[in-house]
Amino acid sequence: MFVEIGALVQKDIGQQAVDGLKDEEGIRVIALETGRSSDLFDKKDFGDFGEAAIVTIIADNDLKDSVFDKLFSICELGDKRQGLIFMSPVITKTTVS
Repeated sequence: MFVEIGALVQKDIGQQAVDGLKDEEGIRVIALETGRSSDLFDKKDFGDFGEAAIVTIIADNDLKDSVFDKLFSICELGDKRQGLIFMSPVITKTTVS
């Protein structure tokens, strides 16, 4: 079984997360999408908007805590308020192999 772990962070932090987690045990899929956000971040590169990233991870349920903790650490959310992360309940049906 799998879980989805996601993060909404500043763009540069999103790329750091993907680079730091791409070979992590237990990750089946990792994806990065970028865009602009008018909320959540103090850094505004484009007037009222800042660059944001959404990191999406599909991870093995058995290793979810390890993956979540590593993502939390890479994003430095214990020290800085620069985003948020979440984890879904167990995914019971998927096509990931």
